[in-house]
Formats: sequence, C-alpha cells, structure tokens
Amino acid sequence: MAEPTDRLLMLIDDEPAQCRLISALAAREGWRTIIARDSETAIATLGTRQGMQLDAIILDQWVPGDEACALIAELKARRPALPILMITTSASPLLAVEAMRAGASDYLIKPVAPDRLLQALRTATRREESPDELQPLTEKFSGTLDFDSMIGAAPGFRAALAVAAKAARTQNTVLIEGESGTGKEMLVRAMHAASPRAKAPLRIVNAGGIPANQIESVLFGHEKGAFPGAFERHVGALQHADGGTLVIDEIDRLCLAAQARLAQFLQRGDIQPIGARHSFRLDVRVIVCSNADLDDLVDVQLFDPALLEALSGVHVHLPALRERAGDIPALARHFLTRIGEQPGLRPLGITDGALSLLAAYDWPGNVRQLQATLFRAAVFCDGEALTAQDFPNLSNMIGEAPRAAPSGTEGAGVMLYSPDGNLRPLEEIEADVIRLAIGHYRGRMTEVARRLGIGRSTLYRKLSELGIDNVA
Repeated sequence: MAEPTDRLLMLIDDEPAQCRLISALAAREGWRTIIARDSETAIATLGTRQGMQLDAIILDQWVPGDEACALIAELKARRPALPILMITTSASPLLAVEAMRAGASDYLIKPVAPDRLLQALRTATRREESPDELQPLTEKFSGTLDFDSMIGAAPGFRAALAVAAKAARTQNTVLIEGESGTGKEMLVRAMHAASPRAKAPLRIVNAGGIPANQIESVLFGHEKGAFPGAFERHVGALQHADGGTLVIDEIDRLCLAAQARLAQFLQRGDIQPIGARHSFRLDVRVIVCSNADLDDLVDVQLFDPALLEALSGVHVHLPALRERAGDIPALARHFLTRIGEQPGLRPLGITDGALSLLAAYDWPGNVRQLQATLFRAAVFCDGEALTAQDFPNLSNMIGEAPRAAPSGTEGAGVMLYSPDGNLRPLEEIEADVIRLAIGHYRGRMTEVARRLGIGRSTLYRKLSELGIDNVA
C-alpha cells in the first residue's frame, strides 16, 4: 500500500529493462525513482538538491565504473543514514558478507520477486524499527532440500509437514498457504524431492512478478502471431513441466482470466496455447503457494471459486514463526551452523540471553527474517557466541531484554529457571530438551531417540504426553 508521501529512490543500474521493472514496482508503493547509469553519476547525484531528498539506494552489483562493495562504502561514507540495497546474480555468501561489511542494508538475488523487493524497501526505510538489523535478506544456503531440513517441533508445524510428506507421494494438486517467509518454497522443494517425479522437471513461476497481460502466455504459451508482438512461438511453463511439477507462487496475485484458464486445465488436463487451433493433454502436477487466505479472496471476488475448488485436494498451512516461538532455539542453532560453513564466516554459538531476546520478537518476516538477522549478527560478531548485545536494534524495539538464564546455564539451550528465578517444572525442561534434540537432529526421530538414550516408541509416547507433537 502506498505511503501518503512520495519517497525518492536512486537506482544505480545501466540495464534499461531492469530499470523499468524496478521503477514500476517501486511506484506501486509511492516511490519515485531516479536512474544513475554509473558510479560517478551516483556519487555526483548525492550532492544535488534531488540527491539530498533520497530515501534509499538500490544498486546492481555490475554497475559500471566501480566495484560494488567499494561503491557501497563510498556512498555510505557520504550519506551514513541512507539505506543501500544491492542486487546481484551471485548467491555467494562471501559477497553478502562483504556487501554488509561495506554498509549494505540488504542483499537481493536476481531474479528478485516483487514482494521481496518491496518488503526490502519497506523495512529499510521504516526508521522506527532500526533497519540495520532486521532486513529480509534473500541469501540462500545450499544443502539438501528434504523434510529433514525442515526444523521445528511445534504441533502445527509438524502437522503441516505430515500432510505435505503424505501428499508428496501422491499426484494430487497441493495448496500451500502461509505468510511470506514461513518456508513455502523450501517445503515445495522437499515435496518434489520426496515425490515419484523427483527426477522430472520442477518449474517455479512467481505470479506476482509477471505483468497481468503476460501471465497467460507464460503459463500456457502462445503461437507466432497470436497477438501484437508475438514474433515467435513461445512454450509455456506448463508444457515445459510436462511429466514433472509446476509450482505457481503467489497464486493470489494471478489475474482472474488466468485463474479461469488454470482451473480449466486442472479439471480437464489439457491446454490450448494462445492462438493455437487445438488443445493437447499434459501430465503435470501443480503445486500452488499463497501468502493470503484464498477463502477470504473468494468472498471479495478476487479469486475464482472454480480454481479454489480445483485446488482443494490437499491444503497445507505453514504457521507463522510467532505461532511456534518454541522452535526459535533449534532454528537459530541450525542457521548458525550453516552460516558458519560459509566463506568468510566461522561457527558461532548463541547464549540463552540472546535466545530469550529472539523469542520475545514477533518476527513479521518469519523464518526468513530470523535467518537474515542471525546472518547479520554473525558477520559483525567478534566473540565465540552471539549474545543479546549482538542484537542492539532488536533490544531497542522490544525494550528491556527478557531475563537470561542464571550463570551456569548460559549457552545450554534449555532454560532451567523461570522469569521469577525459580526452577522450572521437570516436565517443561524435558519437553524443551526433546524439542532441542529434534531440531538439532533435523527431525530424524531414530537418531533423536538414540541420542536421548530412549526407545523410539518411548520418544513418541513422550511427544504425546508432553504435547510436543500431535502427529504420530
């Protein structure tokens, strides 16, 4: 939603197509964009009247005339309070580290989804939330994308994984709902890896990043001459995914015309590219993701009820991180382990004081934002473990940090004392130990049971008794 007052963005880029795209996206929320084609122009612009009104800068890593990190440092030296976002094709964590140490507020990997770009701009310019610490970085880590990679013991989360794991072995259409950053794409990839189509193509289309007048062509394809500008035949994503899986992200952003065509495909199994005379059948499994509740959109006539009916086979809802705060310690340790494996970084622990602080925040950006916050803290940490002092802006937003565990329990990962200073009940401590083990061993229950020194059946009985997991 646009802010009441226009904000000014400087885009440092020499790619006309990308400049038009970013300018158009930013305009959705009231941003005006000025373009600097090279580093010299960008630096000179800072000293102009228009440059003094800037609210943010976005630069492409390959901006002509200078190294990106050196340019970030120069811009930051001249305007320390100005948020700077870097866009790059590189997924290198080392580059992310260098960019942040140079002063970047965020690091976005191409192709950047519209909602990610807009969220980055929102957060970077939300000054009351001290943006330096809570950017939704899009840095991704390599690794096995399977259900063992999904960390969490909260009942709602385990229930969602159980539904997804069962659905992965079928051919059913799947609808995955959940707020941005809850892990929908990771779940999709885990489902594909566990499915009979694991070796077949996996195509992901972000409906929110494609103009409404192009989305039908992107999904269904078109013939040469089908419309003005159709100079050659285009094969759609559905046909490219024949025999495999097509994922449509942000299905809630799909235009109504495309929704109707997709509903027809799901019902009949055949498509007719734009301008084609005949239709043909495809064998494609469709998984869709939505940040919004589709039932609510149907009620206000923004979503096709026929498409929702076609998607009703399997419904998975990923809970927000604030709804499973008990998983934060296991998630934090998991992310720090992976962060420590990246070039330029090292393994770090995390204290109970820091974990208490993380658990006290409501994480509007969910798991993705937690990962980004830990990544940023790890970049600048000089000690062997992250403490509450490594999250100063988070402390300012929350207020006085929650009381940490007394000396002797710091870093143990399980709080032995309640906020009033008394020992917690043994049942609660035991539940936390089991949650910690499940997170540490990535949900591999046989390993969890072995490490805890109990039988697998005993472990499942305790999960039920302690209310940790309602999925057997």
